Amino acid sequence: MKFEDYRIAPEIKQNLERLGFKRPTDIQYKSITPILRGEDVLAIAQTGTGKTAAFAIPVLNLIHESKKSSRSEAIRCIVMVPTRELAIQITEVFQKIGQGTRVKTFSLFGGVEQDPQINKLEKGIDILVATPGRVFDLVSQGHLKLNQVEVLILDEADHMLDLGFIKDIQDLIRFLPRKRQTLFFSATINETIKKLAYSLVRNAIRIQISPNDKVARNISHAVAYIEMDDKRFFLERLVNEHPDSKILVFVRTKVRAERVKAAMERVGIASETLHGDKEQSNRLDVLSQFRKGAIKLLIATDVSARGIDIPDVDYVINYDLPEEPENYVHRVGRTGRGVQKGNAISFCSTEEKPVLAEIETFLNKPIQVIEIDKQVYTATIDFSQDTSTMDLKALLKEAEAFEEVKRKKAKQKK
Repeated sequence: MKFEDYRIAPEIKQNLERLGFKRPTDIQYKSITPILRGEDVLAIAQTGTGKTAAFAIPVLNLIHESKKSSRSEAIRCIVMVPTRELAIQITEVFQKIGQGTRVKTFSLFGGVEQDPQINKLEKGIDILVATPGRVFDLVSQGHLKLNQVEVLILDEADHMLDLGFIKDIQDLIRFLPRKRQTLFFSATINETIKKLAYSLVRNAIRIQISPNDKVARNISHAVAYIEMDDKRFFLERLVNEHPDSKILVFVRTKVRAERVKAAMERVGIASETLHGDKEQSNRLDVLSQFRKGAIKLLIATDVSARGIDIPDVDYVINYDLPEEPENYVHRVGRTGRGVQKGNAISFCSTEEKPVLAEIETFLNKPIQVIEIDKQVYTATIDFSQDTSTMDLKALLKEAEAFEEVKRKKAKQKK
């Protein structure tokens, strides 16, 4: 089936063709028709499978058609997302697919002045893509009315629960009409997510796109055993050997991100960081530059880059292994998106081997090991342009922070 075969507005079909969308992905094929019929949908699908378009296409069509007979300026659809970057990204998808239609989409998130957002809302919005905190703030202040919402969409629901947004979501439901269409999209499913989903949807169509391999087939992934203090030398080598490649590096903390950037600067490699301490305008600018290829090396933490669609990422480097095995899948899913090929390489130190074992258990298979000859290992360090050594106090401080995180994690499990 092709997009031209669907009963959707010609403006949307033209936009899809212009954007290079010819045939729907599995999640799109299984979601679009039920959503067009007005049914609730509970969808579980890997990152990079086209979830956003799966709900954007039918919702845009529904609102566009309804506006032919109604001039209401009330918000008709609200899309709840975990991060501001994701809110902006999804808004762009709605705007591109909905170009030339009667539908107006706006993104709402915290970290910026609310007055310009309030002014925009007062002019009339059809689809609101927002983070829970700012929505709840404006609803509480009386600036945002949700009593005419017809469609509620929760995207990246698992990540919203990870960030502790479940209470905000439950509080917001009180302001929405009981009679509405609810679309629930998540990359993973567990009992907590399932409980939340079934408290929101009614007689939902359940869709699950879950291949046996939790990592997409077009991603080649491997692990190299590299000690913690030596990782910067191997990242330097990889970047120098692939000067034209777009490389996304994941680290454990904000401090680590800045430290790795500084290490790259010492050897003449330009990079940028993406984490929660960055100003919103800076984060958006960095993402824009990386998307366009003006920056080839981006160093990020999990929270800041989860769910972000960045085209043509050639390599994802797990500079630090993720503490949660599921985050490995989310990280490597930043490459090999759609039909593109991707590469994911993990740097594993001796102390991280138990974490690697957890990841392999989660994946139900071992990760291929890149064997590094001792001479090659030594030469990589010896031929590095970085002659500095890390401050001992800084190393001890970082080790203490890492141990504290592990203690908290162990306590939570108990």
